[in-house]
Amino acid sequence: MTGNTHIVGGIAASLAYAQFTNHDPILMLGAGVIGALLPDICHSGSTVGRKLPLLSKFINGVFGHRTFTHSLLFLVLIAMLLNAFIPNEAVKAGFLVGMVSHYVLDMATKNGIKLLFPLRMTVRFPVTTKTGGTVEKVVFSILTLMSFYFGYEALVDYL
Repeated sequence: MTGNTHIVGGIAASLAYAQFTNHDPILMLGAGVIGALLPDICHSGSTVGRKLPLLSKFINGVFGHRTFTHSLLFLVLIAMLLNAFIPNEAVKAGFLVGMVSHYVLDMATKNGIKLLFPLRMTVRFPVTTKTGGTVEKVVFSILTLMSFYFGYEALVDYL
């Protein structure tokens, strides 16, 4: 999936999660977007890869794309770091929900992800799509509508 789809996926997922947990939706939203972009640190052309090019190239050189940073192992390591250094539950939850949304969206692509890294098994859904294709545009539109819905609901509940 493209960066924009990951962003809107992180927004939709974090706002939906905020709706069900009563976490601060603004904090969840910001953390969700960052979390949704982080797994692509392994790709130097990604949004986060362009911001941190040396780290991106290093990670890609060691692990490749859609391996370690798209795995449950990476998710657990990030969760441990967040628990150690971030006291706010909404930020931690938003970050992790954003990462999970990234994983789910990439599992819907033909390349899938190495969710169980270091095992070499690729995980993808039975029906997949091409990154940047028409189906992704439909997914982007649906996630955008979901973002507006959950954003409105969160705003109403928050105020």
